[in-house]
Amino acid sequence: MQYDVIIVGGGPAGLSCAIRLKQLKPDLSVCVLEKGAAVGAHSLSGCVMEPGPLDQLLPDWRATPPGICVPASRDEFSILTAKRAFRFLTPPQMHNHGNFIISLGMLTPYLAQRAEALGVDIFAGFAAAQALFDASGAVAGVQIGDMGSPRAVRRDRTSRRGPRCARRSRCSPRARAAA
Repeated sequence: MQYDVIIVGGGPAGLSCAIRLKQLKPDLSVCVLEKGAAVGAHSLSGCVMEPGPLDQLLPDWRATPPGICVPASRDEFSILTAKRAFRFLTPPQMHNHGNFIISLGMLTPYLAQRAEALGVDIFAGFAAAQALFDASGAVAGVQIGDMGSPRAVRRDRTSRRGPRCARRSRCSPRARAAA
């Protein structure tokens, strides 16, 4: 498999990178490799999200938000002990007015869907096992992990070595200067 850009990791950062690349250069071939069985399988936590970056990446996201996306309505700052909770004033840098409480497990599939709509290929269940280097020492791609058990890869016909995912050849510095 050859792509212009290979992104390892289907979390919010990797998917946002893929989306932005396709927005800037729609003709690029971009793929995202995610080791989880599904995009979002390893994004289990919730979080408070400042919406500015998502507004810039996907200006229309508020029309169809991810499954769990609730405006933060108040802040509480407490120190918890084994027996009590002590409430304090919330420090100014921890105020969440204008932010959203979201599930990362729902945000990542949402971003994956948006990336696929732009033409990004997403491969869930494929872990990058090692980087591949070209003759000059630059990263040229990744080796996908083997499929099946390590012993079975050598003996079993149903198991096989993982494929290579490589970037397309790039221009040499001379070719770029001449262009």
